[in-house]
Amino acid sequence: MATAEQIKTLIHSHFTEDRERFYTIALQVAAHEARQGHTALANDLRRIVDAERKKSGPKLLSFPKELQGLVLTEEPMVGMKSLVIPPEIRNRLDRVVHEYRQQDKLKSHGLSHRRKMLLMGPPGTGKTMTAKVLAHELSLPLHTIQVDRLVTKFMGETAAKLRQIFDLIRKEHGVYLFDEFDAIGGDRGAENDVGEMRRVLNAFLQFIEQDSSDSLIIAATNNPRLLDSALFRRFDDVIGYVPPSDTERKSLIRNLLARFMSKTFAWKQVLAESAGLSHAEIDHACRDTIKNVILADQSIVNARDLLVNLRERQSSMKHQQG
Repeated sequence: MATAEQIKTLIHSHFTEDRERFYTIALQVAAHEARQGHTALANDLRRIVDAERKKSGPKLLSFPKELQGLVLTEEPMVGMKSLVIPPEIRNRLDRVVHEYRQQDKLKSHGLSHRRKMLLMGPPGTGKTMTAKVLAHELSLPLHTIQVDRLVTKFMGETAAKLRQIFDLIRKEHGVYLFDEFDAIGGDRGAENDVGEMRRVLNAFLQFIEQDSSDSLIIAATNNPRLLDSALFRRFDDVIGYVPPSDTERKSLIRNLLARFMSKTFAWKQVLAESAGLSHAEIDHACRDTIKNVILADQSIVNARDLLVNLRERQSSMKHQQG
């Protein structure tokens, strides 16, 4: 049964016409009922919410003219099961989801749910996928801020644009991903730093510390060593991503090849050839292999088919590093 706080929030969001908040709380109630074993009721609640969302259509953000083209909005359909990550990272993401769904209980005790995250690691290791999964699990839109374009296009005005983005974060409930975050999060003491970028970073530090919205703020970087040390303590969670282990690569390849995989598969060679590749590179190799098999009018992927594309990815990676 819904808690007293959830009932009050449902009523308030209805009268203030905050549809997204209403949908979010309704889905929280559905999740609670599912955990209590009331599966039929939980499914009915989810169906009602989904039907109403489709009827009303997606909500479009009213971006200021200066921000149009700098924020990409989507409603991801990628669930937690699609994310192949170490158990310790999965546990931390589950905690973010759990606290978000129970935020009213936390607020009643003067606490807030964890909602500011810094994701670090090489390209293609699951940082952007994590943002998509969290948006899907929480039934929220994902808004990706292209930080590199923000800085390049608005040099001299970046801090003002950041203020507008944080105004949106407060007004429009969602998951906000600051991609290529090191473009503004660089070390203020770096020799090649300029006064403008120091002002931008100081502005970001101020905005994120003052932000008290219910939106999730996720910053992602491929170069954590470039970040200013003052940033780390502004986030509730700092999570490091690395290329997948043997076990994770095996699970990822199984998920991707699915029904195309042959019953006998030379895993030892495949795991050896895929070592060091990122999730994204393995994803591309598997999809390229499936396309080759389909175009050859076949229906099964053997290890030797996949090895060709894995070696191609390894060769490309060596050229990039060289």
